[in-house]
Amino acid sequence: MATIKKLLSQTAIYGLSSVLGRVLNFLLVPVYTAVFNKEEYGEVTILYSYTAIINVFLSYGMETSFFNFINKKDNKRVFSTAFISLISTSLAFLLFAITFNKEISELLSFENNPEYIIYLVWVLAFDAITVIPFSRLRHLNKAFTFAVIKLTNIGIVIGLNLTLLVFIPQLIKQGVNFGGYTEFLSTPKLSVIFFSNLIASAATVLMIIPTFKGIEWNFDKDLWKKMINYGWPILIAGTAGIINESMDKVFLSKMLPADIAKGEVGIYGANYKISIFMTLFIQAFRMGVEPFFFSKAKDKDAKETYAYVMNFFVAIMAIIFLFIMANLDIFKLFIRNKEMWVGLDVVPILLLANLSLGIYLSLSVWYKINEKTKYGALFSIIGAMITVVLNIWLIPTMGYFGSAWATLAAYASMMIISYFIGQKYYPIPYNVKKLSLYLGMSIFLGITLHRLFYGNLIIGNSVLFLFVLMIAFFESSSLRSIFAKNK
Repeated sequence: MATIKKLLSQTAIYGLSSVLGRVLNFLLVPVYTAVFNKEEYGEVTILYSYTAIINVFLSYGMETSFFNFINKKDNKRVFSTAFISLISTSLAFLLFAITFNKEISELLSFENNPEYIIYLVWVLAFDAITVIPFSRLRHLNKAFTFAVIKLTNIGIVIGLNLTLLVFIPQLIKQGVNFGGYTEFLSTPKLSVIFFSNLIASAATVLMIIPTFKGIEWNFDKDLWKKMINYGWPILIAGTAGIINESMDKVFLSKMLPADIAKGEVGIYGANYKISIFMTLFIQAFRMGVEPFFFSKAKDKDAKETYAYVMNFFVAIMAIIFLFIMANLDIFKLFIRNKEMWVGLDVVPILLLANLSLGIYLSLSVWYKINEKTKYGALFSIIGAMITVVLNIWLIPTMGYFGSAWATLAAYASMMIISYFIGQKYYPIPYNVKKLSLYLGMSIFLGITLHRLFYGNLIIGNSVLFLFVLMIAFFESSSLRSIFAKNK
């Protein structure tokens, strides 16, 4: 129980930075959807989809490889080797992208705004450089330092966006003069979003440098080869995974008629943001649980612990799903442009997709701790193939609803396949009946509320309250054990 308690505390701290940071980012959605039209918001969504894909290539599985080797090799050699590798490839990418900025802008259909690409490639390089330093902080259990740096990054992004998109234009309307910049600042620009991210990423690099104290810089070529060999399946898995996560927006932008494509991506992207509250917990959980799983691998009760963690994870995910469905009429208000509310019906589909993804990530413990990462690559490739085929098939007739269903099909397939193969190679005694009850009840109640009682907050939250009581009843003995002072 003490180990679960430790995991919960670490998840809470990492969640402070990850969840609060994403919540604050989500709070920018009302700003963006109020300031920009759906076509402009579609451009933002498309560009960030591309950056998500490139991010995976720039880290090439080195984060997970770092956690695998840090407990087996000399800590300082592992860190310095991984960090030097990433900084070298990031600088090479940066040089290439700046040199061929014009060609890249034309390829992505942003030839009229090549500055967007310049901003984003710098952001990508800075973010890749900080991957291993952040991983080291997690390994050293310096969650507070981790959270402070991450939240500062978010604070800069939020502050610059609000200042340049809201406060300064309002001041200009009230007669404040900013000299030669007055006319330029009076009209909000999309470039502000990317510029804000660039400043925040640069500041993050500066903040993380002091954490290098005591590091002995050397590059171990043999160790690097082992880390690359371990990490390349993670790269493949990550690439396939990001196809599942981000390529739907790219497919929509390329497959829909040109006159409506960016607008439809804008609607889909805005409603996709509502499902972020599901991914918030997944992200916080993953950051706390990954080092935890590796540290528990040699314990005799490791499998029981993994099963125990899954119980709580699924229970919380089920509650989050029902909470959003019960209050969807409130969540939609974050989208200030009412034209985008037409896409609200994709939210339940995307929530179920992210729920499946969360369970899949928790199941992935079996192939990570047994160094069978090739299976992770295989599962993600299967998901990517489903994503590509279904998007191509469904988008022409269903638009962004086709993309939503493709996402759900991909993640659900990965979850199911991983469970059955994992039970063959590394059987974990999951309480399948209990997990099925939690998920089944949550999905049934959520869909019922959406179809029959949409907008009725009293009924919705009453059902939610009863569902939470049910879970508390089933988990009462476990909860008492975890929080007992003498355990």
